[in-house]
Amino acid sequence: MYKHEGITSYWKGIVPPILVETPKRALKFFSFEQYKKLFMFGSPVATPITFTLAGAGAGITEAILVNPFEVVKVALQANKKTGKEVPSTWNMTRQIINRDGFGGKGLNKGLTATIGRNGVFNTIYFSFYHSVKGFYPPFSDPRLEFLRKLGIGFVSGTLASLANIPFDVAKSRIQGPQPIVGSIKYFGTFQAITLVYKEEGFFALYKGTIPKIMRLGPGGAIMLLLYEYVYEYLDKTFPENNSKELGSI
Repeated sequence: MYKHEGITSYWKGIVPPILVETPKRALKFFSFEQYKKLFMFGSPVATPITFTLAGAGAGITEAILVNPFEVVKVALQANKKTGKEVPSTWNMTRQIINRDGFGGKGLNKGLTATIGRNGVFNTIYFSFYHSVKGFYPPFSDPRLEFLRKLGIGFVSGTLASLANIPFDVAKSRIQGPQPIVGSIKYFGTFQAITLVYKEEGFFALYKGTIPKIMRLGPGGAIMLLLYEYVYEYLDKTFPENNSKELGSI
């Protein structure tokens, strides 16, 4: 990429993630808290089943928001033009809408794969973190407690990445350029997974695992820690808005 497209090619498609990242994370945690209330099943405290179902719901909700941005991002990243020839984010969005519309062939192409990717990730991410954190007692030393949460968060992000990467591969194949121009080879989530497995083998479903874990292992830990500490700070600063949920997080 560096030889043929230059150093700036490493940042192709950066604008869509920047635009969607903050609302995406806000929606993830907000919807997780709402789904958690829905799946308490009469229990006074959240259970592992609660965390699992709430995580799945949050992932599905998040995927619906983020998928159009993913389609534009993948199209920009797959474009091998350089310099001023690379279309802007807005121009690429207009090209996709004008050519394929807003539906399953346009801005919402690969939606089920994105739902599978985000749904599986958040199911494991939230359920593992909260269940394991609740199983092991907290440390009285703030530094040790920080490291405890950091470690559990890192493992949560890593396991979730390993579990959902086949859906991520399918999503990339569906949303990215097709091998033969004018012919749609990858069009469905499980159709794409099955085809990759048949033609390239089992390990092809885990292409890109290392960079994904490098991103989402530490990233997942930092995200959960920031959420918890900010939540705790706001809960103490604005006690009249106390939702009494912190103990179950």
